Amino acid sequence: ARELLGDGRPGIKLELPACQAELVTTPHGTISAALAELGAAREQLVGALGDRAAVLACGTHPFAAVEGPVNPGEHYERVLREYGSVARRQLVCGMHVHVALPGAERVLAVYNALRGHLPLIAALAANAPLHDGRDTGLASVRPLISGMLPRQGVPPAFASFEELAADLGWGNATKRLDGLAGWWWELRLHAQLGTIEIRVPDVQTGLSEACAVAAVAGALAAWLAERHDAGDLERPVRSWRIAENRWSAARDGARGELFDLRTGRPRATAELLSELLAELRPTARVLGAEAGLDHAARLIECGGADRQRALLAATGEPKRVVAELVERYAQTGGAPSPAAASGR
Repeated sequence: ARELLGDGRPGIKLELPACQAELVTTPHGTISAALAELGAAREQLVGALGDRAAVLACGTHPFAAVEGPVNPGEHYERVLREYGSVARRQLVCGMHVHVALPGAERVLAVYNALRGHLPLIAALAANAPLHDGRDTGLASVRPLISGMLPRQGVPPAFASFEELAADLGWGNATKRLDGLAGWWWELRLHAQLGTIEIRVPDVQTGLSEACAVAAVAGALAAWLAERHDAGDLERPVRSWRIAENRWSAARDGARGELFDLRTGRPRATAELLSELLAELRPTARVLGAEAGLDHAARLIECGGADRQRALLAATGEPKRVVAELVERYAQTGGAPSPAAASGR
């Protein structure tokens, strides 16, 4: 990526794997505006690479080597020294949604509550069923690969910002952290940007799927803020219970079950997601995200993992899956249809 793109392109950053680039949008007041910028950035990236390289977006590359080179640079070289071959295995791609809310108390309460919803977002966004040329049997193998590094998965709850500052301070004192670098949880309070950063989704292949995931994540954070203001947020749930649901989401995506975090009662993930979309509709309308919820409803029926797995089963060719991912990346509109999962 460094050789093809160089450094300093607006909105395009290099990442740990040498073949990976990250697209970064500026802050926006509505999700629709942010997605418009993301679409333009995708077009810019494809145009910058031209015929020299193809671009695809999914949680894991369907057939790339398990280990690969990392980008040069002080930070990446420090990660490589610390984690060795585990760092070279991190060819995984996530989608990060930043939400800015006023009020420190509200932000902390929303963060703590969002932890319990991470499995639902992960199930909706599951887009990493293939790895090393094979169907892993999972909707997303990405969290298992990421989990070889520390500070991954469901984050801790915090009673105060002083607790967060103390943990970050301890991590910096041990040299395991450099500011927030290395604070890799699937949800984090980003002190430098002043946002809640939702990091649990796999990156989405098409722009419509990205719109769906961003709409659900953003509207969920805003809805939880509304519930906090109404005095209707429950106490934070233990991380290990959330992690059990997180495993179910990684294994089955929207096709499985999740457990009530208080009672342990199982519920169909697809039903829970549909109920959540209905609950979020009024908030999404304010955020300009209603179209994203419509796309999300279609993702429940046919998500990225479903499409990849079905195409591999139909063709037996991981390269055919990559070809479709490349083709769909460049499209700026249109939601996936259930029929597409047949491989036609």
